[in-house]
Amino acid sequence: MDPAELSRDDAEQALIAQRLLALHEASPKLLALFDNHDVLRFANEAFCQSFDVQPDGCITWLDMMRRNLASGRGSKVNAPEPETWLAGAASRRGKQPFRAFEADLIDGRWIWMTETVDEQGWMLCSASDITALKIEGRALRQERDRALRAAQTDPMTGISNRAHVLQQMQEQLSRVQIGAGQLAVALLDLDHFKRINDTLGHGAGDAVICDFARQLQASSRRVDACGRMGGEEFVLLLVDVSAEQAQAVVERLLARTRQASPLAEQPSLHYTASAGLTLARPGDTIAELCHRADEALYQAKAAGRDRWQWAD
Repeated sequence: MDPAELSRDDAEQALIAQRLLALHEASPKLLALFDNHDVLRFANEAFCQSFDVQPDGCITWLDMMRRNLASGRGSKVNAPEPETWLAGAASRRGKQPFRAFEADLIDGRWIWMTETVDEQGWMLCSASDITALKIEGRALRQERDRALRAAQTDPMTGISNRAHVLQQMQEQLSRVQIGAGQLAVALLDLDHFKRINDTLGHGAGDAVICDFARQLQASSRRVDACGRMGGEEFVLLLVDVSAEQAQAVVERLLARTRQASPLAEQPSLHYTASAGLTLARPGDTIAELCHRADEALYQAKAAGRDRWQWAD
């Protein structure tokens, strides 16, 4: 191609991008772009005003939502435990290439939000004000959405329940089978958890389980997944990582856990966890993958706990 033609094409593309950005800035629709770490990288004025935020390249979606809860701005959260609600919302966020849902804002508006995720994990959020639309059937739709969330969510911690995280594991395994991705699985179990229940009561045990769920979620990216398998056992799915990267994530998670102090009335109480890791192989079933991770977890426990172990 002639260099002059190439230059004209570049100039035209730059002009289109400039006009598109200007129109997005001026649009009454709420528009925002989050990167693969869920950091807000762009937001137009309508989004910034609605969620009281500025894209400084540092604030994450969770940071934004927590600020909104504290200041009474942004989305309306009808839940007795806001942190549990946030954990559930984060568990579902970005797990599909596209999804759409209704949401209420504190200022009384009713919006239709869409989330579009690309292959690199960047997410475009777009919301339209649909307050003026007829609301016939809205209560039924909201009840359906609540039922769907409940079917996917562990009620104590707010993160994915066993069924939902295994569904996500199967989706990632399907990618591995066709050579379209990699998957590392970590099965985690709290150490000596029965002692906490026996000495401090089940309320303290529940607080420790919820704290670990927060540590687990904070250690994962939006493209990853985590869930509670039952009792004090959890699973972490790390997408498109090497063995070294998976190992580093689990090491950081166990370090965070050692430093955690989940009971305000007992600040000296700390706890630990053990982990078994494995990498998915073409042809693996969920049962085979979980079995390898479970064997590795057993070895970590047998070696003294508060450590991780790769499957043989």
